Amino acid sequence: MIRITISGTPGRLATAVAAAVEAATDVDFVAGFNPHRPGEAFMGRETVAEHAAVIADVVFEATEPSVVMDNLRAWHTAGMGAVVGTSGFTGDRVAEVAGFWGDDRPGCLIVPNFSIGAVLMMRFAEQAAPHFAGVEIVERHHHDKPDAPSGTAIATAGRIAAAGGRSIEQSQELVAGSRGGSVDGVRIHSLRMEATLSEQEVAFAKPGERLAIHHVGASYGAFVDGALLAMRYVPTVSGVEVGLDGALDWWAAGEA
Repeated sequence: MIRITISGTPGRLATAVAAAVEAATDVDFVAGFNPHRPGEAFMGRETVAEHAAVIADVVFEATEPSVVMDNLRAWHTAGMGAVVGTSGFTGDRVAEVAGFWGDDRPGCLIVPNFSIGAVLMMRFAEQAAPHFAGVEIVERHHHDKPDAPSGTAIATAGRIAAAGGRSIEQSQELVAGSRGGSVDGVRIHSLRMEATLSEQEVAFAKPGERLAIHHVGASYGAFVDGALLAMRYVPTVSGVEVGLDGALDWWAAGEA
């Protein structure tokens, strides 16, 4: 039985994941973690406020980007594995975690998106990248998302670029920012809107044809299967790993 503490309770992702852990039979939700809510009850469990009070095999991080790095240092020092659902992990931030985590096990799994559909979207985009002349990413998230672009968009752009994809850079911006931001040469356009949870389109084009890979997350329930898979998988990981691809392959190989 894998003991799970969820950091960032009672946030929306934390709540959805906690309910999924509670319903599963091979993982055990033991506590929430939130320094601002000491002793508060959350789904029948105590919320602890001190890193030293956390006892778990794996900590699921669903907290704010401003505090997640300090949390990860604490979990690593305590010998716990970590699954990171906090957004905003650029290449530099991943490298920072890798620097203090080293090759230790249990590992740290940084997941830009727990939706299985979103992971497949990124895989398909990576496969398509070398076959098209240009690509752009449009991502839409709820209006109060604290960062832009999304972690999923950053990860998608990195994978596309590594596979040889790029955006076409010929237009002159008459208004700064009109062409969006650029990650590794791939343009990302971030929309923040009411009545939106999680949506991303990867648009490819070459002479004579266009290909759009479009994923929509309609509720936080879209993330729970991937989150459970990540928590089961991370004890097998050494060091820092990004994304769910390794977990999906591990599951497909029957090692789960």
